[in-house]
This record gives sequence, C-alpha cells and structure tokens, in this order.
Amino acid sequence: QVELVESGGDLVQPGGSLRLSCAASAFTLDYYPIGWFRQAPGKEREGVSCISPDDGTSYYTDSVKGRFTISRDNTKNTMYLQMNSLKHEDTAVYYCALHSGAYYRISGCNPDWFDVWGQGTQVTVSS
Repeated sequence: QVELVESGGDLVQPGGSLRLSCAASAFTLDYYPIGWFRQAPGKEREGVSCISPDDGTSYYTDSVKGRFTISRDNTKNTMYLQMNSLKHEDTAVYYCALHSGAYYRISGCNPDWFDVWGQGTQVTVSS
C-alpha cells in the first residue's frame, strides 16, 4: 500500500521561505507522475507544480513561477517543494500526490489525474 507523508508546513512571514517534503513508500517516485497541490479555505484544490516521469518536464501554475521549485530525491524516495518569496495568497493546505500508473505522461497539473494523496500540511503566510 503506497503512502505519502508530507511535512514542512509552518507559519511564515511574507517574503519568507519554506521547503515541503513528501516521503513515499511502496512507489519509486522516479517512475510516476508526482505533484504538489493546495487548497485554500472556500476554494477548489489547485495544482501548484507537477513532474512528468517520461521526460522530467516540470509544470507550475502561473502564480508560483519563479518562486517555487519542485524536485525529487530518488535515493530518499522523497519529493520537495521549495517555496520562496511567499505571499499571503500562498496560504493553504498543501498536498503531495502521485498517479499510480507508471510512466503515465502528464501535460500539466490537474488534480483529477492523481489518485494517491498525502494527508496535507498547513502553510500559513502572515505577518
């Protein structure tokens, strides 16, 4: 049974940085589409950043381009989301997710494409 466990959420001031981690068991992250998503109160879940396994292409939603970076460490089977220059509007519960079809090609970061989810970690940006 695959399990994804996020960590790293916290309260941070605007302009600050955080790094979220997502440790995976039972799946080798390198073979599967992976991604980070977030859901703010009263809003739908949105894709923040995803990686396609076939060529390693990364996708970012426009609001985080240039500020967030997705990565993975295959030796630790862990993926990360480095978040810099955080803004109030980045406040949300952040989830990592995986599509359980190996080498399934993705062309973006649609939450509907992902079927394995972590429990979420809260990120609050506030002064």
